[in-house]
Amino acid sequence: MQLNTMINKIQHILLLLVAICICGVKGFSNPTTFKSSIISDASSSSSSSLYKKSSSTPLFMSNGDGGDEEWMKALSEASGKSPGDFEKAAKMKGLLGNKGGKSEGRLSANAALVQWLESEGDVYLKEASGWFEAPHPMAISTDTRDEITNESSGRGLLARRDIKDGDELLKIPLSLCVTKNSAREAFPMLKEDINEFLAVACQLIREKYVLKEKSYFKAYVAVLPETEEVNPTFTWDDADLAFLEGSPVVAATRSMQNKLRFEYDALLGNEQTGLIERYPDQFPKEAFTFDNWEWAFTMMFSRAIRLRSLTSGEALAMVPYADLINHSPFSQAYIDARSPSEWMIETGDEVILFADRSYRHMEQIYISYGPKSNADLLLLYGFAVERNPFNSVDVTVGIAPRTESFVKEIAEDNTLEVDPLAEEKLAFLESVGRNKMVEFPVYNDRYPLELLQYLRLMQMTPEDARGKRLSDFDYARSISLANEAAALCSVVTAVQRQISNYPQTEVQDADMIRDKGLFRLLTYNQRKAVRHRRNEKRLLKRTVAALEKQIARQGLDAEQLERAEGSTLGKLLPGDEKLYGMKQRTALEDRLEKMGLPIDLR
Repeated sequence: MQLNTMINKIQHILLLLVAICICGVKGFSNPTTFKSSIISDASSSSSSSLYKKSSSTPLFMSNGDGGDEEWMKALSEASGKSPGDFEKAAKMKGLLGNKGGKSEGRLSANAALVQWLESEGDVYLKEASGWFEAPHPMAISTDTRDEITNESSGRGLLARRDIKDGDELLKIPLSLCVTKNSAREAFPMLKEDINEFLAVACQLIREKYVLKEKSYFKAYVAVLPETEEVNPTFTWDDADLAFLEGSPVVAATRSMQNKLRFEYDALLGNEQTGLIERYPDQFPKEAFTFDNWEWAFTMMFSRAIRLRSLTSGEALAMVPYADLINHSPFSQAYIDARSPSEWMIETGDEVILFADRSYRHMEQIYISYGPKSNADLLLLYGFAVERNPFNSVDVTVGIAPRTESFVKEIAEDNTLEVDPLAEEKLAFLESVGRNKMVEFPVYNDRYPLELLQYLRLMQMTPEDARGKRLSDFDYARSISLANEAAALCSVVTAVQRQISNYPQTEVQDADMIRDKGLFRLLTYNQRKAVRHRRNEKRLLKRTVAALEKQIARQGLDAEQLERAEGSTLGKLLPGDEKLYGMKQRTALEDRLEKMGLPIDLR
């Protein structure tokens, strides 16, 4: 760290000498010329290079006379508001907390984090400009609020001054981040192929519960919240989860709980092969408890960032300071990494973020955690977004494998007819990697094309096939009017069945939320659950309305188009599990696997 700081200082001195030489050649016809050139070059918060000139202040005032008035204007543009103005305004609005109690502890922790970043990583976070450093545009707020629900969102970052689209907001050295590499340095016994989440979890527990005050990451760990401050659904008790009854997020939550317990027992808790038993000095039993394991995963799921542009490829990282930024589904800003090279000296990878839009003074800065549904957000991050354009609800559809042998086994009263294409449908499903029962996300008044393709196949009859093989058809296109009617009606039935899973109606949920006195008596988790289940029902009802309108518009609601020759879909027959088989995993788990989370539950 000290070497990097020394290199930076040498670079600054060399640049200063170059600037003096240039001005010496140009001459000092006006004493403000040299000043404005330095301020201009040092104040560009959107530049990632020391040599990039500011777009707002020309190097030698080519558009002005270089007088005192223009010099003051350039200084104002470069430096923003006076140092201390932001803190005064933030205190007036209560964004930095009040003296005494929890807020004062948070303020001290924030200050310690900033000091650690500046001293260990040469990260410039000051409000005032420095030599070749623009004023840092952001500051830590001790508490932020959801603009719609007024619930606490924890810490966040606010704009100290007006910020322009494209401005550089932060850069943090990778050396200050917690990664799989840093975890393996701390624990050499961890295998090279260990999952990133498991490795980082071990280091987080070590820093917080083993090293404590001696930890190199002490200042960073001090601003990490406790589990109950985040409250993802996999940490909820049964009483709180009961408020989500009917929601697909419950099944995903149970799977996650089982998965975390399985991974803990396999890596740490096993009495013969667990790390606690094999390396008791490095993995003390009193520190590596399941509660602490759950805390570590709560931190990773809610704060870890996947950096995709590292020199060595992509990696999961806990990034101090950057992980304080809250999520907005409308943001287009994503944190990533780069490998800068200054003066032919490799300075190592760093984490960077640029503004995706302009921000006003005191406005909260947002990034995107990705296009996630509220179920994803509740499960992993502990919050949901009221007006989430990516919100969806997983709806289950399945095929009853009505082969001759199956019908003989199931249909005691012989009323279930054999599907002549059942064997071929099952073979086709297997060839394309689909199960007999699948889940698709249904969005606000729309559904994925893959769902319709799946149902067109499942509703095929001999009349539709006309002697052709099922694999010869393009299911992205309509097969026949009757097939299209059956497929769309199956979607309606599946969505209506999902709505019927909830014990309460959407109107009952709305009445509960409207009664503020009663609603406040619920716990924080229960309030989140009621809002979430209500939003799911509203989404599903809109989808049904849109589908029924589409069916009517296309003339697919005529009686002669209704038929029962195809497999029954979206409607579970008596003996659900026997007919369809046990569902192996939820659609939410499939999405988590694509994110790189260790989800392989069977």
